[in-house]
Amino acid sequence: MKHPEQYRGRQVVVLGLARSGVQVAKTLHRQGAIVTVNDKKDRDQCPEASELEALGISVLCGGHPDDLIHQGIELVVKNPGIPYSAPPVVKALELGIDVVTEVEVAYRLCAAPMIGITGSNGKTTTTTWIGSMLQNAGLNPIVAGNIGTPLCEAAEAARADNWMVVELSSFQLKGTQQFRPAIGVLLNVAETHLDYHGTMEDYVSSKAKLFANQTEADTAVINWDDPVCRELVPYIRAKLFPFSMTERLKAEGIYVEPPYLPQNSDSQPRTVVYRNAEGAVMEIIRVDEIGLPGRFNTENALAAIAACLAAGASPEQLVEPLCAFRGVEHRLEYVAVKEGVTYYNNSKATNSKATTMAIEALEAPIVLIAGGLDRGSDYMELVPVFRDKVKAVVALGETREKIARVAELAGLSDALLVDTGDSAAETLRTATLQAAGLAKPGDIVLLSPACASWDMFASYEERGRIFKEAVHTL
Repeated sequence: MKHPEQYRGRQVVVLGLARSGVQVAKTLHRQGAIVTVNDKKDRDQCPEASELEALGISVLCGGHPDDLIHQGIELVVKNPGIPYSAPPVVKALELGIDVVTEVEVAYRLCAAPMIGITGSNGKTTTTTWIGSMLQNAGLNPIVAGNIGTPLCEAAEAARADNWMVVELSSFQLKGTQQFRPAIGVLLNVAETHLDYHGTMEDYVSSKAKLFANQTEADTAVINWDDPVCRELVPYIRAKLFPFSMTERLKAEGIYVEPPYLPQNSDSQPRTVVYRNAEGAVMEIIRVDEIGLPGRFNTENALAAIAACLAAGASPEQLVEPLCAFRGVEHRLEYVAVKEGVTYYNNSKATNSKATTMAIEALEAPIVLIAGGLDRGSDYMELVPVFRDKVKAVVALGETREKIARVAELAGLSDALLVDTGDSAAETLRTATLQAAGLAKPGDIVLLSPACASWDMFASYEERGRIFKEAVHTL
């Protein structure tokens, strides 16, 4: 099927009535496609159905009809979270029908060049930061997708003089075919989402689709310090634009001087440096002037700088937004100080790596609230950072016993397990009260679960909001 000029009059099935499904259905309908939207949830759980039907879009709720997918269907656009084992997806693939995510449709409709940002951690912060920097540089960014304007809506409105700045998950990238960002940014790769991907190989290959269709005219921004990112280099055809915290780069790239190496003191001043294609070195900003604390946020800043330079911004135009940026909700978000204890909401930390980075970014003793959906990890990688930086742990959710076991192995004497209460909100409020009781003036209470939220909460956003409410009522 040819996109997008051949949408008119073609039969398309959209699977899933979540935010992306609703928007892609509207977009395809405006393009003249004959759209059917299907969601296995019952009709009373699909409030968006009436809105779509009023536009003339067919909506089927309450299961997957046997005749939903047939030879007359020419495209299936699925919600990224729907597994490839779902019956309509399996049938479509058996019939040779393209199965894509919204990203593919938006790309084919978009007149603006795209900057695609992916990684296991730091995507939203880096995406938002790039948008802020490009805005300051006068380069007309549109931040879209998981954050900002819905992706398909933005793609239809974008002009050639815009930059489309898009956060991309492995779920979204796995469902792309011709998607080709002008600038692809790979922040890092950590073991996560294996319940969806099945293997680490599938997860990495899905992330790598960011670069699959790039040519020498495009740019690939990669984390030079991440071994999985480095392993992809031989397969990347685009111009490489690396960033590094630990190495003085010899080719064009962004790095920190002096590097973060054992022989270099962490107390010495550091500077972000740009080496251009001709080998000239330019200092951009001192690390201690960057608006967000912690090494992992410095790493995000390096990636954002590289992307913006590749898009045509000058180094001087990036300094002000680098200093002024204060982060994104639920990402190491300052909440309040109560009786001398500082509270941070890092609910977006849904894997051990994200929690490790948050803990390492903070200087004071930490009382950690952690735990959530059990995806099979043993969390042993948290032992060293628990031993070095955490004074107590309050564990909740399906993984509470695993988290408590890690705390025990790290030698922590205070590791409290929170029983599940009558509601998820009650459970998290209890955990917050217990953490407050363990903290002393000068300490930090950090919600950084290392787990997804879905065992108790609808989303990490809900979990973070309830935590903040609990803090403010202490």
